[in-house]
Amino acid sequence: MIDLYVYYKVRTLDAAALAPRVRAMQAALAASQRVSVQLKCRPETRDGLQTWMEVYPGVPKAFAGLLEGAVAAAGLDALVQGPRRAEVFVDLMPDPSPEQTPCA
Repeated sequence: MIDLYVYYKVRTLDAAALAPRVRAMQAALAASQRVSVQLKCRPETRDGLQTWMEVYPGVPKAFAGLLEGAVAAAGLDALVQGPRRAEVFVDLMPDPSPEQTPCA
């Protein structure tokens, strides 16, 4: 299992139109894939842009592909400025052996 973090820029003028689309997409994913979802934003705006982040904790690696399809179907790209960047994180192992890295 991985934790998937996806962040992107949104024009402040588009935020009100984008929010319900993202929330609907996440609700559908939560129901169909039985995953937890979060939607966050940075508290500050720069140059008329907000930074938003979708968080999907404890999902299978294949979830990223499902998310791409859901994003396309929801038409999110029309309201996002620039690319959606995805980052994957895993839990640190509690007490790794000398042969393992902390994230292995």
